[in-house]
Amino acid sequence: MVTGVSRDAGARCARRLADDPSIGTVLGVDVVPPRAELGRVRFVRADIRNPVIAKVIAAEDVDTVVHTGVVATPGSAGGRSSMKEINVIGTMQLLAACQKAPGVAKLVVKSSTTVYGAGPRDPALFTEEMAPRAIHQTGLSKDAVEVEGYVRGFARRRPDVCVSTLRMANWIGPRTDSPITRYFSMPVIPTIFGYDARLQFLHEDDGVEAIHHATVDDLPGTFNLAGDGILALSQAIRRLGRPALRLPPFTASTTAAAVRRARLADFSPDQITFLTYGRAVDTTRMRTEFGFEPKYTTATAFDDFRASLGPGATSHASALLSAGLGALRG
Repeated sequence: MVTGVSRDAGARCARRLADDPSIGTVLGVDVVPPRAELGRVRFVRADIRNPVIAKVIAAEDVDTVVHTGVVATPGSAGGRSSMKEINVIGTMQLLAACQKAPGVAKLVVKSSTTVYGAGPRDPALFTEEMAPRAIHQTGLSKDAVEVEGYVRGFARRRPDVCVSTLRMANWIGPRTDSPITRYFSMPVIPTIFGYDARLQFLHEDDGVEAIHHATVDDLPGTFNLAGDGILALSQAIRRLGRPALRLPPFTASTTAAAVRRARLADFSPDQITFLTYGRAVDTTRMRTEFGFEPKYTTATAFDDFRASLGPGATSHASALLSAGLGALRG
C-alpha cells in the first residue's frame, strides 16, 4: 500500500512498484483521486487521518506500507493547520493502523533532510546520528521531526516490522513540481544578500528507485539520500542564466508573502531559512548500509531540471521585481 498517490511522487513510486513482477498487488491510497495515470495500481479512496485506514489494511491483507503522503507546503494542503493534520495526525493514524495489523511486515517512510533544519551553526555535513542545531518552529521541518518521532515509537512497539526511514534531499527533475523547482523556475530569483546557501538535490528518478530498493529489500534504519556534491545557490542561479534579486534579510518574509500572492511560488518560513543557510548531509550510510548509488549527482540532477525550463515570462518577471521592490520600500 502506497499513501499519497494523488501527488506525483507517490504516483510514480506506486507505478514503479506495480511494474515489479515480484510484487503482487499495489494499492494506491489518497483522499482525492490522482491526476496521473496509475497503470496497474489499484486506487482506494481513503483518508489516512481517519481510523478507517485500519479497515483498508486489514481487508486488503497489506504486508508492506510505503508512506509518501507528507505534504511540503501549506498552500498545497489548504493551510498550515490542514498541512499539520495530514502530516502528523495522518501519520499517527496510519501507524496505529499498522500496529494493529499483524500482517504488516515492512514500513518505508519517505522523510526529508529538513529534519536537520537550517541555521548558521550547522555542521558541514549532517550524519544520521546528529540532532538539528536550529529550533524547528513551524512548517515541514517541525512536521518531519514529529513524524519521525512517531515512526521510531512504532518501531519500538513492533520490532518484528522492518522500518526504513529515508531522509531525502529535495527532489528535482523535469517532472517535479515542488517549492524548490518553482523557486528556480521564476524568471528573476530572489536571494538573501550576504548569504549563499549550500544545496543538495536528489533526482526524481533516483528518489523513485530508492523507495523501490527499500521496499523489495529488508533495510531497517534511517538513511540520508542525496546526489554527490554540493551546489551553492549562486552557482545554481548562474547555471540557469537568470538574474538574481538580492534582498536584505529583513525583507525576506515580506517578499515571500508577495511572491505567494502573485502565485509564483509557495514559500514557508522554514524554506526561507533553508534558502538562506542551506543544508548538506553525509551519504556514507546510503552506500555502505543501504546499498544504493544515485545515477545523478547534485549538479547533473539540477542540469536535467534546467534543461526542461523554458524562457521566463516577462510579465512574471515584472511581477516579481515589483514584489521585491515593494518589500524593499516597506
